[in-house]
Amino acid sequence: MGIGQRIRRENVRMVGKLAVVAAGMFAFGYALVPMYRAICELTGVNVLSLSELAVPGGASGGKNVRLPDNTQVDTSRTITVEFDANVRGLWDFKPAQRSMQVHPGELHTVMYEFQNVQNRRMAAQAIPSYAPQQAAPYFNKLECFCFNEYTLDAGEKKQWPVAFVIDPKISKDVKTITLSYTFFEVGGKTPPAPVAANAAATAAEPRS
Repeated sequence: MGIGQRIRRENVRMVGKLAVVAAGMFAFGYALVPMYRAICELTGVNVLSLSELAVPGGASGGKNVRLPDNTQVDTSRTITVEFDANVRGLWDFKPAQRSMQVHPGELHTVMYEFQNVQNRRMAAQAIPSYAPQQAAPYFNKLECFCFNEYTLDAGEKKQWPVAFVIDPKISKDVKTITLSYTFFEVGGKTPPAPVAANAAATAAEPRS
């Protein structure tokens, strides 16, 4: 076997190995969400930050949203809160505003907008993250759409609020906090169309 043939064979082997590594990395990243969901169901914990458990209303305050007890507003400090939205799928997801100036201890609300632009029903869910990470224990969400599954019909639009308070105990070195949501479709759990809708569609079909 010539040198050229050996080099080509080694190159083919290397490309094959790289392809296997890339496929493995993609599969691992895709499996992170179901792995996270399985761990949450097994442990009974459905939040990323334990600080959310200590806040009245937690991740879904609804009508019971209220400020934590003994919260004082620190008017001497201003923190910029930036809002980010990421999607995994064909839909529109964005905050109603990109940023706001807040005082630690103040209650603020930002709206997130979502539209299913697909031609089918879908079930989806959002997971939050924070930057810098050290701000996570101090970013208390009193109302949040995260960790709940939502079903939207084709073309349907929704708006969800996020009510939050930044703990005044947060480090004075933190000047900016980014709240980011990743919205993804819940694979394999998209419910079928309602029975009533199917019946109506069948009734509207012309009879032969």
